[in-house]
Amino acid sequence: MDVIKTLLEQQPMMALFLTIAIGYLVGEINIKGFSLGVGAVLFVALAMGWFAPKSVPAPMVGTLGLALFLYTVGVQYGKQFFAGLTSAAGRRANLMALIGVALAGVVSILFTKMLDVKLGYSLGLFAGSGTSTPTLQAAIATLGNDDPAVGYSVSYPFGVAGPILFLYFAFMALKPKIQPSAPAGLQFLEIVVRNEAALGRTIGEIAAKLPASVQIVALRTAHRSQAASPERVVAENDVVFVVSPDQEALQQASSYLGETAPGQILSDRSHIDYVRIFASRPAVVGRTLSELELPGEAANIVVQVRRGDADITPRPDLVLEFGDRVGVLASRADFAALRKYFGDSIKATAEFSYISIGIGMAIGFLLGAIPFPLPGIGKLAIGLCGVLIVALVLGRQRRTAGLSWTIPLSASLVLRNLGLTLFLAQVGMSSGPKFAATVTQTGLEMLGLGAIVLMVLVLPILIMGLWMYKMPFDEVAGIVAGACGNPAILAYANKLTPTDRPDLGYAMIFPGMTIVKILFVNIVPAFFS
Repeated sequence: MDVIKTLLEQQPMMALFLTIAIGYLVGEINIKGFSLGVGAVLFVALAMGWFAPKSVPAPMVGTLGLALFLYTVGVQYGKQFFAGLTSAAGRRANLMALIGVALAGVVSILFTKMLDVKLGYSLGLFAGSGTSTPTLQAAIATLGNDDPAVGYSVSYPFGVAGPILFLYFAFMALKPKIQPSAPAGLQFLEIVVRNEAALGRTIGEIAAKLPASVQIVALRTAHRSQAASPERVVAENDVVFVVSPDQEALQQASSYLGETAPGQILSDRSHIDYVRIFASRPAVVGRTLSELELPGEAANIVVQVRRGDADITPRPDLVLEFGDRVGVLASRADFAALRKYFGDSIKATAEFSYISIGIGMAIGFLLGAIPFPLPGIGKLAIGLCGVLIVALVLGRQRRTAGLSWTIPLSASLVLRNLGLTLFLAQVGMSSGPKFAATVTQTGLEMLGLGAIVLMVLVLPILIMGLWMYKMPFDEVAGIVAGACGNPAILAYANKLTPTDRPDLGYAMIFPGMTIVKILFVNIVPAFFS
């Protein structure tokens, strides 16, 4: 064992990546639907740090990892976050989450006042119960020691398993009736125009009479199919090809226009056909669909955009991102020109602008270093929280002066998971000896305190959402997931409720509550100095 210990301490980078590998292996262990996931890296790192204390890599490794995590989260969820702040439902959801987080913070501080728990341990219990790694980093930076990592590691399992158990028991007790979301992807329909009110009108005029989600993308007239330009006039017995994510909206369009006529356009592709192309050319990425000037002699039209695993209705204001798969109805003669126009490179699913991420993170670090005066407290620098704030703004902006801030989903997930993993490994290894000593001394006390903080965080949200406001269960589940922050909780909420509300709630709540948690651990120590 001494040989292995010496080898690990002589090769800290080897120890780091060995810790990551073993951590992910442990994280995949599933016990009746519960697994630690990436959180297992922290526990393996604690063991590695205890076994080989001198194998700890430089703190800069953890800082870089967490900065990558925060930046990619902010850019991805910026639009949803600001949308949540401007809608009544979003403000109510954020208020519910804020109350839960604030109560958890107050209770954790009471442990220090009433039970003589070290402040660092209390802040760590708060961070771990909310499974917030950025909060842990902020607490460590503010206090200047690794005490928060001890409380974090003790309470983290409760932070993952506790909300899942609460959601399960609430679901079993209430047995809510949840209407499944509409089938994923766009639906389509071919309709013969028979309504006199539509005859002699342009496609643009007819589209204004249809449900907002319905788009007319092709027209068949005189036995010839063509892309539907807004100025083209519709005659009796013409066939229109309409798409929408809502099947009911398509039926409403059919009732207004005439009757369905399946097969007339799809069966004849001699004049117009469908092609799907990767958006990878910088000149088109970051632009709205209305700004695109599609090449070709015939009228060509975008009928579908697929981003990640989701189909998106091609609205005129939709902004293209690297790696989007764009579906176009066009003449076969124009296929080559369209591929050249969009770029059509699969490499775009993993590419992003290093200029934009460099500028964005640099501004974020600068903002985090600026000391802001707080009455009665002194000056406060928000640290890595600045990276998240800047990323949220850029994620909402999407593009500035030709510079795209977005990151393809696949690349974003890789950077996010890598960053989080590096931070958990580094901070765990540096906290290993202290964690072992603390658990030996306190026994079950710290475990019990961690469970209490978690209960105070989750129960108020459930009570307010389900009983006070009578909100749908799937919406409340998304708020709980966003307030707690762990993706495993969101995944479980999605299993219970086959709708998109948990995802939307998580996107609205998670960034804001992360900022609140970070500010909490930055401000509280000032009252104990």
